[in-house]
Amino acid sequence: MTVDPFAVSVKVVVGITGASGIVYGTRLLETLNCEKVVVVSSDGLRIAKEELGMSAKDLHALADAHYGNEDLFSPLASGSVKFDALVIAPCSSSTMSKIACGIADNLITRIASVALKERRRLVLVVRETPLSMIHLSNMERLSAAGAIVLPACPAFYPKPRSVQDMVDFVVGRVLDVLGMDNKLYARWSGRKPTGSRGSRRTGR
Repeated sequence: MTVDPFAVSVKVVVGITGASGIVYGTRLLETLNCEKVVVVSSDGLRIAKEELGMSAKDLHALADAHYGNEDLFSPLASGSVKFDALVIAPCSSSTMSKIACGIADNLITRIASVALKERRRLVLVVRETPLSMIHLSNMERLSAAGAIVLPACPAFYPKPRSVQDMVDFVVGRVLDVLGMDNKLYARWSGRKPTGSRGSRRTGR
């Protein structure tokens, strides 16, 4: 019998780096219904203050545990310590590039390296536009290595009425790829089928 790791106790690490869109990380922390750990970079802290008026204490309060980004003695820096997924939201292009090149010079990039080598889920909510060939090449390398590159691109078919709706769409898609049920956004239903298969054939 196969056991779904997302049907039992789950630990998700959320990394918040120095890119605009800190709200994606904070909203994810608010909606994750599991054990959660947060690691925030120094630039992430500055942007959180600028964009949301949030302090390190505010961000840490959203999680069950937190570690400093310079703390390479954190248990999470070792592949022997279990966690199920790392989501970096937002993920700066610099952080993405480091991970793609195997550079693990801080705790977030080290946890990402562990996630790749241990075949755990790694989701990068990249927040950059436009994208250069270097960015695209790094995304290709990361995808080939097993990461999920999930750019912060809200859809408009759910007819969002607020910034919160657009944020929830992206966060809902993150939860989807983590295998976690959510109702943060209205899913595409398409057109309802009309008639039987035979009737459609005769109508051609």
